[in-house]
Amino acid sequence: MLFGERLALVRKRKKISQDELAKAIGAHAPVIGRYERNEVKPSIDVATQMAAFLKVSLDYLVGFADYELEHSVTQKILDIQQLGEDDRTTILKTIDALLRDAKARKAYAV
Repeated sequence: MLFGERLALVRKRKKISQDELAKAIGAHAPVIGRYERNEVKPSIDVATQMAAFLKVSLDYLVGFADYELEHSVTQKILDIQQLGEDDRTTILKTIDALLRDAKARKAYAV
């Protein structure tokens, strides 16, 4: 999927108009339309602003990632990375155990 297609998909899913997005990044709505139709590519600065406003990763918008990470999840990951090694290890072990349990419940729910 191309940048413009992903941009339009995310923008529509979040119920944001081209005009709203344009105002948020200091552009005009017709420019957003041109990006979405893949007629032009935004600069890295503009693409970064759009990703931040839409609360998606730039990797997702440009096609480096096939999944859209939730902003709240990525923020939690960043918070965990800021912790000391002992706290980080404890939290990650807890997450691993909870994920294992959730996967088991899903597997046996069939």
